[in-house]
Amino acid sequence: MDSTHATALHVVSVFAVDGRGGNEATIAVDAERLSTGEMQRITRDAGHECGFVVAAPAGAAIDATLRFFVPAHEMEMCGHATIGALWVLHRLGRLPPRDRVVISTLSGLVTGRIGQRGTPAVRIAISQPTGTISRVPEPYAPQIAAVLGIAPGDLATVPIVNAATSRAKTLVPLTSADAVHRLQPDFARIEALCDALGSTGLYPYAPVDLEHQIFEARQFPKASGYPEDPATGIAASALAFGLLEHGLVRPGEAISIYQGRAMGRLSRIQVAFQQTAATVSGCWVTGDVAG
Repeated sequence: MDSTHATALHVVSVFAVDGRGGNEATIAVDAERLSTGEMQRITRDAGHECGFVVAAPAGAAIDATLRFFVPAHEMEMCGHATIGALWVLHRLGRLPPRDRVVISTLSGLVTGRIGQRGTPAVRIAISQPTGTISRVPEPYAPQIAAVLGIAPGDLATVPIVNAATSRAKTLVPLTSADAVHRLQPDFARIEALCDALGSTGLYPYAPVDLEHQIFEARQFPKASGYPEDPATGIAASALAFGLLEHGLVRPGEAISIYQGRAMGRLSRIQVAFQQTAATVSGCWVTGDVAG
């Protein structure tokens, strides 16, 4: 018997704005019965990211294991699918009775923080480690501009960097949100460029309101099986550390990153730094879920 027929699938939209938009994810609970091939097939059929919840063995120090797939391959970590999976488990009454849970992923352990639990307004936040930043050599800038379709004068003076909390994203600073929306990427060239950069996606961004730490961004993944992402928690957390490196944000205040506007799926990702005294030790990523 094909075990996919016996597995309940829950479709949620994570980082939604006023109940709309966001990034869809299909969540499969009790996925230990599925083979890797079945997980990949479910994801290809869905056409977007899927998260598969595998129960932890009795007595384990974790609460569950999560596996993540895009239509083209398995991923180490997916922010919105993790938030979506914890939201589904909360809705099903399957989370332990505490405010924090520990999830095992191929990228490492992730802490989930459950706020307002037991209510329709439950708020899920997930942890990401401190970001790493490396400057992209300047000779790549013209190639990045050509591949993204950046108009002359739209590239900002802030350095282009690779930033990562779970996997590297190339952060491309633009002068305005309008410049972000005007981009017309050459999708056929993105994978080769990302390979050259050591990146898993291009993440152009621009400030909207620096006082309130609001930014606009788009995500063009290297090779996920689709050309653009309406919301990317891992890229947003990487961006937060890039902005901190450039002195564009204050660590004690939350950052809001809007994505997906150009796709008609407006999303809002919120990032808050974890701090011990004056030291930033990671971040929390959160957003609204609709489902």
